[in-house]
Amino acid sequence: MRIAVDAVGGDYYPKNPVEGAIQAIEENDKIDILLCGPEGMIKKELSKFSYDDNRISIFDAPQIIGMNESPAKAFKTKPDSSIVRGLTVQKKGQCDAFISAGNTGALLAASTFILGKLEGVIRPTIAALYPTIKGFRLLVDAGANLEVKPEMLYQFGLMGKVYVEEVLGIENARIGLLNVGEEKEKGTEILKESYNLLDKNPNFIGNIEGRDILPAKADVFVCDGMIGNITLKFGESLVDAFQILISQGIEKNKLSDEQKQVVLKVISDVISPFDYQMVGGVPFLGVDGISLVGHGSSSAKAVKNMILNAALCVEHGVNSKIVSSLKN
Repeated sequence: MRIAVDAVGGDYYPKNPVEGAIQAIEENDKIDILLCGPEGMIKKELSKFSYDDNRISIFDAPQIIGMNESPAKAFKTKPDSSIVRGLTVQKKGQCDAFISAGNTGALLAASTFILGKLEGVIRPTIAALYPTIKGFRLLVDAGANLEVKPEMLYQFGLMGKVYVEEVLGIENARIGLLNVGEEKEKGTEILKESYNLLDKNPNFIGNIEGRDILPAKADVFVCDGMIGNITLKFGESLVDAFQILISQGIEKNKLSDEQKQVVLKVISDVISPFDYQMVGGVPFLGVDGISLVGHGSSSAKAVKNMILNAALCVEHGVNSKIVSSLKN
């Protein structure tokens, strides 16, 4: 299996993508890596490591798409970028998946245009892994589609269910529709129609509210991109807020150094299952290929796990199962 890696994606390129790629082949002997980016830069970084050079190759892509560039403009004006060339290699069947910690908008635009849509998919979507007291669950859409139709939300739920079951390993994943109340008649006309469509699936548990997310009442939280992105960004703010509140609490209660260490150890143990590095990134569901995006600040460990998750998508035939689920 060959995974193409954007070697100049994210805030810490090429170090973290290259190191993450090396870690991935050391952990999974079924994976080979194609590093996409400026050849000289990649060679220089690779020279710092000891690795099996039979399993890592370079595909020269001299142009770099910056994190803050306009997605549409970058895609059109930089045909020799790592994102465009890497996805083109996949389209030609020369690799099985592409991963990047780079510009999310540019990657979504390029993935949709170059790879195309899966059969039956109205609009590809971006999902996000959301921490809950039961571990990570899936939030979809996380910002790709601000305006949606009921049929799109229905498809988001089914595609999310396939990913959660095949990659996260959650059996019989439950689908919940984010709404302002649990009752069937709640919400806008779009949400009411979406409810009726999703209700045909035995794994649909109905409407869920914001308070149902952290307790993981569902395994797939379905919503439009506006609600999803706001919910995601709010969740990302919680860690910093908790750290400030905990520090204030420690100071207020005048804890000893020993007591502080106990508190910090408990907090560390509680937060560790929610470490984004463990999952690395998520795919654009609905594109006719495997394209995963990770956080811009992805560490080498996060890149490694993104590669391993891409391999799981390939091994478990996620896309073929999505197509089948939409036909049923």
